[in-house]
Amino acid sequence: MPPLAGDLRGSRPLNRQPTGRHARVMAYPYVFHAQAPPARAEEHKSKGAMPQPQVRPQWPVGSGAGRGCGGGGAGWMGLGSRERPLASAYDLVEQMHYLYVRVVKARGIPVGAVTGGCNPYVEVRLGNYRGTTPHHDRKSSPEWNQVFAFSRERVQATALEVFVRDRDAVARDDYVGRVAFDISEVPLRVPPDSPLAPQWYRLESVRHGGKMVLPTEVMLAVWVGTQADEAFGDAWHADAASARGGADGVAAVQSARSKVYVTPKLWYLRINVLEAQDVVTGGFVGDKVRQHVEVFAKVQVGGMMLRTKPCAMRNPTSLAWNEELVFVVAEPFEDPAVLIVEARAHPGKDEIVGRAVLPLTIFEKRLERGAVHSQWFSLEPFGHPLRRPEATFAGRVHLRACLEGAYHVMDEPTMYVSDTRPTARQLWRPPVGVLEVGVLGAQGLTPMKTADGRGTTDAYCVAKYGQKWVRTRTVVDSCSPRWNEQYTWEVYDPCTVLTLAMFDNCHLGKANAAAGNAVLRDQVMGKVRIRLSTLEMDKVYTNAHHLVVLHPSGVRKNGELCLAVRLTSVSLASVMCLYGKPLLPKMHYVQPFAIPQLDALRRQAMSIVAARLSRAEPPLRREVVEYMLDAGSHLWSMRRSKANFFRVTALLSGAASTARWLVDVCHWRNPVTTVLVHLLFVTLMCFPELILPTMFLYMALAGLWNYRRRPRRPASMDARLSCAEATHLDEIDEELDTFPTSKPNDVVRLRYDRLRSVAGRIQTVVGDVATQGERVRSLLAWRDPRATALFTALCLVAAVTLYVTPLRVVALVAGLYALRHPRFRSRMPSAAGNFFKRLPSRADTML
Repeated sequence: MPPLAGDLRGSRPLNRQPTGRHARVMAYPYVFHAQAPPARAEEHKSKGAMPQPQVRPQWPVGSGAGRGCGGGGAGWMGLGSRERPLASAYDLVEQMHYLYVRVVKARGIPVGAVTGGCNPYVEVRLGNYRGTTPHHDRKSSPEWNQVFAFSRERVQATALEVFVRDRDAVARDDYVGRVAFDISEVPLRVPPDSPLAPQWYRLESVRHGGKMVLPTEVMLAVWVGTQADEAFGDAWHADAASARGGADGVAAVQSARSKVYVTPKLWYLRINVLEAQDVVTGGFVGDKVRQHVEVFAKVQVGGMMLRTKPCAMRNPTSLAWNEELVFVVAEPFEDPAVLIVEARAHPGKDEIVGRAVLPLTIFEKRLERGAVHSQWFSLEPFGHPLRRPEATFAGRVHLRACLEGAYHVMDEPTMYVSDTRPTARQLWRPPVGVLEVGVLGAQGLTPMKTADGRGTTDAYCVAKYGQKWVRTRTVVDSCSPRWNEQYTWEVYDPCTVLTLAMFDNCHLGKANAAAGNAVLRDQVMGKVRIRLSTLEMDKVYTNAHHLVVLHPSGVRKNGELCLAVRLTSVSLASVMCLYGKPLLPKMHYVQPFAIPQLDALRRQAMSIVAARLSRAEPPLRREVVEYMLDAGSHLWSMRRSKANFFRVTALLSGAASTARWLVDVCHWRNPVTTVLVHLLFVTLMCFPELILPTMFLYMALAGLWNYRRRPRRPASMDARLSCAEATHLDEIDEELDTFPTSKPNDVVRLRYDRLRSVAGRIQTVVGDVATQGERVRSLLAWRDPRATALFTALCLVAAVTLYVTPLRVVALVAGLYALRHPRFRSRMPSAAGNFFKRLPSRADTML
């Protein structure tokens, strides 16, 4: 075997046994432990033979292997697992060891005798797993710089072989040479150590049993590392060895890699279209100019276009709009703002008068509320129906435009927001904590597609918090995938939400072959939301979260996602101070947007983010981004309406229970309780200064009493609270329908009639509430002269009575009257209620 460079005996330890709060992570049953293959030693039983020592383990003895082997033997490269524990920055997840092979380049490749050239590529073989680099046409000194990663749990081989082969389009690919490595001699590398330096290795002939050394050399670096290695994300993984199909095999392998994405920097572009001058709004018809033409301005930025209302014309060549248009733009600014002035000469026909192309870089960036300087821009002629062919000047337009940096551009629903910082970095507050998330794995996943006649799942997980998105690698063909990947975010506000979701990768080679020319979309498997304010500081939460998703066939439970989450505070005092500060930046309250406008801007921002992330490599696809950002949260859903109604009902259930208890007290259902309430009421009336202290003391004691029943784990998706289990299939199909609808007319008519019936009930309730409010207003409106006169007289008597009677006495008498015995009560409605129900309302005048 050739010697390996970079013996890392002096490197720092790679793994350590967790202590304290970290020990709870490793004790969780969902943290999977990889077992190392047992080391085999040859037994020499010949007479007089000396006992031979056992062969060292082929892989490092990590946390999982140490437990599997008892932890008593010597570790890899002589490092005992007890004498020198291995350290790692990945303390929330289980260590997973990989054999990394970096293929850099080759030189001295011989030229073929028949073809007169060589199309070299490298094949890395470990056991039954084989990975190949792209081939280079007719190149004797190719460069690849590609990394291969082989997981310990999937490999039982003892030797690594690297072949250099010649691609042949007609016959079988020929072998140029090979180099072999003993896995037990591969060095261990631990970040943040520098990368292992690659070395030139002389190839051995394949045809002569490896005894003949060739002049061809290949530059390689071979080492053992963990998922914390910086080469992990870009490496070809043996887990994705089956993700190869057709000409798009390279793209399929790339789509299985783990990546980190960043949301583009979003700005609000505010354009105030003030006026236009020297604009001829009518075309020439003979020698006369057409007059009284409606003129409006349109501004287009990217795929979004907004228009002003028809202008108020001051004179034939001067137009005034003074209307504000707001867009969402992203850095780098690729699309300019195009302002178009159009005239409606005929009904249904708009003709362009002129336009101006405005690069976004010319607009100032405003970081606080202040005056923005206006500018004049020349309009260039566009088309000739309204202007002479020789015209070169189409007027000028007056604008006031700026890029707003003091707002936070919303791309998520406000209730699930994960970031509240303004766009301008100068206005950011320092972080108050660090969020660490370990994506451990999943269990009990449902097969999402069929390949080779059997169900399979190629699962990956996406997490989003703030501007940072992370995507784990795709574990191919596994219903119990293990990722053990750990990610970190800075936390600027604890009252934010971390969103994770799991998807089935439908863009791998076999999926592409099975789908043919159909449009492939990654299938949703479920979502998890964790509000950071519900987490205790410096505590590790290692739990399995249920994956529930709506499907046209009903609610589908797709298994469990295992996570380890820890929130660490930089300063607890800073976190407490944030609870008294506004959630959004100052400009959202000083110069707020209207709610419909804010919803439109959020959808525009979401579209921009989805378009930008889908252009990454590998892409974070549009359907993934839209699901993570809740793109359909503003659409109508019968299920969500029922769920919100039941939420309101549950919220008011406490008040309703209190009211029922008070009615029971007033009717003396339990005489002992009623007597005690009388005593408490009389005491509070005699000592009114005890009322407020008693209320706050009761709430404090209730909070202390409920501390023992506090939640011990983050909340998961609740299908029962969401009314998903008892929802009719047609209602689910309606919720999953596109907008606008793609259903046939009879289905749309049925749903419309159902919506009309629901809206009719809501209309009745709203009308009853309005009627009661109008009756209150009619007390002094003299719509019913006798009722108003009677109420006015009663108010005069009450004013005199309350003036001469102490308030304490009045409250005591009123309370005792309300708590009177049922013997002194009547079953008929009270006089005050009868009087109120007789008052008029404006419902009489409605059609």
